[in-house]
Amino acid sequence: MGSGYLIIAGAIMLFSWLVSSKLKSKFELYSKLQLRNGMSGAEIAEKMLADNGIRDVRVISTPGQLTDHYNPSDKTVNLSEAVYNHRNAAAAAVAAHECGHAVQHSIGYEWLTMRSKLVPIVSVASNYVQWILLAGILMMRAFPQLLLIGIIIFAATTLFTIITLPVEYDASNRALAWLENKHMLTQEEQAGAKDALKWAARTYVVAAIGSIATLLYYISIYSGNRRN
Repeated sequence: MGSGYLIIAGAIMLFSWLVSSKLKSKFELYSKLQLRNGMSGAEIAEKMLADNGIRDVRVISTPGQLTDHYNPSDKTVNLSEAVYNHRNAAAAAVAAHECGHAVQHSIGYEWLTMRSKLVPIVSVASNYVQWILLAGILMMRAFPQLLLIGIIIFAATTLFTIITLPVEYDASNRALAWLENKHMLTQEEQAGAKDALKWAARTYVVAAIGSIATLLYYISIYSGNRRN
């Protein structure tokens, strides 16, 4: 792959590890900050949905850690067991954030709609794109078009990571605004929820930067080969 790719990959992996470690420590910290209102993550989610007039979305528990997500296909807010059952600032932040996606879906938020349209393409592309790119580099002299095909496919996955940024930040902003406007949390709890979601959002920033950098690297290989 060359030293350039290794440097880029190493820097991205290091940055990703630092952000993930910071996120983990933040969630551990705010998981110890128990809510004064005594509500669980599931109860927070159900109230936020109700306050936004959303009656057709179910809040369910899903196994694992960091498995929280909103599924627009079956209209479910899926909360990991720790978030679903626990009554702390971290659980409140995650539950409200996932409901933020449900609100986006209910109002037809354009960035979420765009991302949803890309999901089938990215799901297929992610399984094959690295092999196509590798084959494209190995066969660059004989069949340079293969690398170009890989770059185009990878560009779709990169676009997905970029579109994800406004979707995630908007969901967090909706969550924090609702938590504050409805006086769900104390000032300390609100600050903790905001800090936790800030670091969660940064993981998506890292993913987008990494994807853009990798895309530019492959483009530079293809361009260099064309010049030669």
